[in-house]
Amino acid sequence: MIQMKGLTKSFKQGQEQTKVLKGIDLTIKEGEFVAIMGPSGSGKSTLLQLVGGLDLPTSGDIQINDHQLHKMNEKERTIFRRKHMGFVFQNYQLLPTLTVKENVSFPIHADRKVSKQDEERVNQLIQAVGLDGYGDKKANVLSGGQQQRVAVARAIANQPAVLLADEPTGNLDREKAEEILHLLAEFHRKEGQTIVMVTHDIFAAGFADRIILFKDGLVDQEIRREDEQYAEYLAHFMA
Repeated sequence: MIQMKGLTKSFKQGQEQTKVLKGIDLTIKEGEFVAIMGPSGSGKSTLLQLVGGLDLPTSGDIQINDHQLHKMNEKERTIFRRKHMGFVFQNYQLLPTLTVKENVSFPIHADRKVSKQDEERVNQLIQAVGLDGYGDKKANVLSGGQQQRVAVARAIANQPAVLLADEPTGNLDREKAEEILHLLAEFHRKEGQTIVMVTHDIFAAGFADRIILFKDGLVDQEIRREDEQYAEYLAHFMA
């Protein structure tokens, strides 16, 4: 599904070049739920932006299925994101004056005329995230947890091939965070969603099939759910 080879990213600060990613080789399989962890400045959020086509690598290749993002121009990347990718951000990034239903259906509107089938899917998603009856409420009257539920529904409304989540529970308390994580896991299970989630929370990472640890712009370690040390690793960090 997602393949990165020799991926680097540098940023210019004054006269100096800061290398954030230093040669990432990473493959994420279709239908896999991956959590990326690491200290601040390790490059995990930068990697997510490159995967989402929100930025371009300094060097290296990034391919999603048969599409080479690094070879697309800005317009092509925008169309690709709209058709194939969903995003969940830490700060929700809803349109506050639109209703829940309008926010969830926004990616569909951007791509095509909304059909009756699309409307049914939007209503089903609103119900699936526990907001039945909230469809006509404005986003700005909802709680943080409710807004993030809307953001999750919006992210998968267009049935994207890849869902990217950047600290999706960072602004939520543990109870609300757990609700959001269960939602992501449920959509992953039911719709075969490929999910790449950046998080600093080992509890959140425990919902993933694989945890990838970043350090100094490189992949430092990978732990898979089937590995014997997976549960031990989680228990150690959650103690």
